[in-house]
Amino acid sequence: MEPTTLKIVQAGAVATVSLNRPDVRNAFDDVLIGELTSTFATLAANPSVRAIVLTGAGTIFCAGADVNWMKQSVTYTQAQNKEDALRMSAMFRAIDECPKAVIGRVNGTCLGGGMGLVSCCDVVVSVDTAQFAFTEVKLGIVPAVISAYVAPKIGLSAARRYFLTAEIFGPEQARRLGLVHEIAPAEKLDGKVAEIAAAILKNGPLAVATAKALIPQVLSKARPEAIEYTASLIAKVRTSPEGQEGLGAFLEKRKPSWIK
Repeated sequence: MEPTTLKIVQAGAVATVSLNRPDVRNAFDDVLIGELTSTFATLAANPSVRAIVLTGAGTIFCAGADVNWMKQSVTYTQAQNKEDALRMSAMFRAIDECPKAVIGRVNGTCLGGGMGLVSCCDVVVSVDTAQFAFTEVKLGIVPAVISAYVAPKIGLSAARRYFLTAEIFGPEQARRLGLVHEIAPAEKLDGKVAEIAAAILKNGPLAVATAKALIPQVLSKARPEAIEYTASLIAKVRTSPEGQEGLGAFLEKRKPSWIK
């Protein structure tokens, strides 16, 4: 069944997933959460896809949770609210742990849960007019679910400020915080995204997936464990078919098989 809240377009090895609810500023509801989770699971398993661009339809990236959907939570029990939160966390996790490189194309305002999406992307390109904020405390709630993905990106000091103040900030500050990597005017946004995607496609697809999975592993281990883990990993990768192909291509001064 085709998603009703997303637009998915594949061009070559790059799939673009657009939140497609511009009438509500691409805000989350239970349908979008479910469709985004399943879409990333499908793309993760698709060998023809090597990079995914995540963006929003129109001029807004994501304004957080849909107000009408949030009204339902007022009548939920604590247990129902927890189940609801776990479904959202599963969505973020599907993006965060996707074995394909995920490029965030922030085309406009990014608030609340949208900040969680940005934090789950590997590379983020923002339009120079975008605005960012953790707005939850303004509603008397907290950025709890997204914190597992945001806090490692922006660090303790920034989280203590912006989670508590709900201040709005621009892309330059987002870049300083580590949420954004590149900033471009609207007319150059797609070009910058395409440039990053092209760089990713030059690399071994399994190497990209393995490198992505390596990062949280190394950060979560004590140094002796990390040394053992990384030594075993590089030995495995070097002797893999892709590793042998890449090293062979370099020594023979030819393009590896994954570059068409």
